[in-house]
Amino acid sequence: MVSVFPKSAAAAAALFFLLPVAAQAQDTGDPQAFAVHGQATMVVQGVGGFDDPYRGPNSLTPEQVRETIDVTLYAGVRPWAGGELWVNPEIDQGFGLSNTLGVAGFPSAEAYKVGKDEPYLRLQRLFFRQTIGLDGEASAVAPAMNVLGGTQAANRLVLTLGKFGIGDVFDTNRYAHDPRSDFLNWSAVDTGSFDYAADAWGYSTGVATEWYQGAWTLRAGLFNLSKVPNGETLERDFRQYQVDIEVEHRHLLGGQPGAIRITAFRNRGRFGRFDDALALGAAQGQAADTSLVRQRTTRMGADVNVEQAVTSTLGLFARAGFADGAIEPYDFTDIDRTAQLGTSLNGAGWGRTNDRIGLVGIVNGISRDHQRYLDAGGLGVLVGDGKLPHPGSEAIAEAYYDWQPRKGFDVTFDYQFVANPGYNRDRGPANVLALRLHGGF
Repeated sequence: MVSVFPKSAAAAAALFFLLPVAAQAQDTGDPQAFAVHGQATMVVQGVGGFDDPYRGPNSLTPEQVRETIDVTLYAGVRPWAGGELWVNPEIDQGFGLSNTLGVAGFPSAEAYKVGKDEPYLRLQRLFFRQTIGLDGEASAVAPAMNVLGGTQAANRLVLTLGKFGIGDVFDTNRYAHDPRSDFLNWSAVDTGSFDYAADAWGYSTGVATEWYQGAWTLRAGLFNLSKVPNGETLERDFRQYQVDIEVEHRHLLGGQPGAIRITAFRNRGRFGRFDDALALGAAQGQAADTSLVRQRTTRMGADVNVEQAVTSTLGLFARAGFADGAIEPYDFTDIDRTAQLGTSLNGAGWGRTNDRIGLVGIVNGISRDHQRYLDAGGLGVLVGDGKLPHPGSEAIAEAYYDWQPRKGFDVTFDYQFVANPGYNRDRGPANVLALRLHGGF
């Protein structure tokens, strides 16, 4: 097994034991005028041997171990009633398996598309949120990361603008949305076909509005795409942009809370069509390459996202989505259609109230044109084995146990089974194991 675990990681790991202690100094007054939170997460992940008859530039390599670390500061202030200004500087270090390549439903959402041996500092979020109360019963808002404690009206308007993650507002799910505390797989924490605008670290600049009215919420957003697909630099003037729309309905089923969300996106920018890339590659006798045929066009998609508590300790969730499979994905990953079904169980039944077990099954697919493109040597956002003579759907199962030995500190054991990584029946199946340490206050 090849291991990459630099000495700098050991120093960063010490923060896991310091962060929970720092929670004692956190001001939880109501309403909060300011707050400071922090988190540190380390993931060590490895994959064993599997069938590997050939490789391309974006293939998953067998028998390797990698680690990632991120340490984030969440500092917020309330300049006036309903307003919140937040800044999230973050230190990152490490690499995903095969430098975050080889599987469309990549096994670690803690692994960014940019990996480095030494820790580096980035400003991941800098945003302002204004909440305008309309009417309805007031409820308490618990202090949390990027949330100031206080109260809010049931019916309200929320405006968020600046730099933040689209997943902070859209496609959320209480059981599967945070790789620092629940599932790790990219296509479990978000709908795999939701090609949301983001830089290589998963953040964008833009504005989102939310209207809460009774059991309903309507959300809309406008965000910058990256300058080139899967790029590190975002547009600044919405020259290439994404529009997001989401409708959410909250309900009680058997006395237990649940929600249904329908999300749609529209990307507008310079994208390549697979059939154009195939035609040009055949004419030139070269591998297909969408970067050579990009022109201004539109790519759209939609998904449905369900969460439902069954009992006070057991919850179910499901997602399904699709996107235009004739055009290359832009900023997320190589998935044109996806479906997932999973469950989360609290440990109260065995005397461990703060522990959790999670299990999810995911099937990801791509269009016929997308398959032909990969078989012609094309490279996607994350996948590309150089050829794809026997395409198949990626089938992924993930299970985790999250153990909380003390408040503010979690240890998670995670296992993933990946059949047909990169949609290739010739490769895999891959067995992926991970250990996650997370501390926060």
